[in-house]
Amino acid sequence: MDLLFPIKWVIELILVGFHSLYGIFGLSPESGLSWVLSIVGLVLVVRSALIPLFVKQIKSQRNMMLVQPELQKLQKKYKGKNDRDSREKFAKEQMDLYKRTGSNPLSSCLPILVQIPIFMGLFFTLNDAQAKKSGVGPMNSELAVQFSDATFLGAKLSETFLTATTIQVQILAGVMVVLMSASQFITQKQIIAKNQNPDVQNSQYMQTQKILLYIFPLIFVISGVAFPIAVITYWLTSNFWTMGQQFIVIRNMPTDGSPAYHARIERLAKKGKLPKELQEKKDADEAAKAAAEAEEKRQREQPKGKNRAKKDDKKKKK
Repeated sequence: MDLLFPIKWVIELILVGFHSLYGIFGLSPESGLSWVLSIVGLVLVVRSALIPLFVKQIKSQRNMMLVQPELQKLQKKYKGKNDRDSREKFAKEQMDLYKRTGSNPLSSCLPILVQIPIFMGLFFTLNDAQAKKSGVGPMNSELAVQFSDATFLGAKLSETFLTATTIQVQILAGVMVVLMSASQFITQKQIIAKNQNPDVQNSQYMQTQKILLYIFPLIFVISGVAFPIAVITYWLTSNFWTMGQQFIVIRNMPTDGSPAYHARIERLAKKGKLPKELQEKKDADEAAKAAAEAEEKRQREQPKGKNRAKKDDKKKKK
């Protein structure tokens, strides 16, 4: 039994649906542009359906940052205790903490993990189309032939970097793979640099995020050379959606205490649209910062000890 059957069937339905729609507006059914726009339509449908999951991901990530102080206390409590009983207690208390606060260390991976079955379904659907085989749903043999023979920017949608027949196709596939990896890296980099509270920058959670920052783009580069142009088109479009989505979140719903949060406060203050509670928080933060700077300055300017003062006086007389 094909476990991907329902996913492949839905993918074919969406692809063929958009393909038929573009035909109504005058696009040639055989053109690569028609099929590329159908893949873009598939991305729009899939990512729109994932918006509730994305919202849940944001909440879980915020909770993870809030529990970092408690998690660090827990780590200090069991530091140096390597016996089996201590490890089990630490793991239990850690899971209880995550459960109590509704946190999930792998929350940032959920949208990617959920898309993997879709990605695989699309990959196998395209493989069948490449062989001019009818699919499991609306993708009949005639449409499969159209899809397999369709070209976009001089490359067949079924070609890969490794199977490219011309250098032009290799360049196109290579550029798309690089853009796919770069867009993933830039998106995660913006989250870490602009939308994280400085207090958790050295936490275990953030260290994991920094590792994933480089792992996912590397995976895309290594595996992307084996993906058909059509599959790369799907993933690249999906990454652009993520970039735009994260830009909106970072600008309008930033994490408390993050650089993006302070930038938003300043924007609202300049426009005179800062809510009362945020204005009070801003005043309190500024007062705390001023007090900390004053204390630091006071410590630097502490009175000299008697012995130190005498030595300085002797140096001046000389």
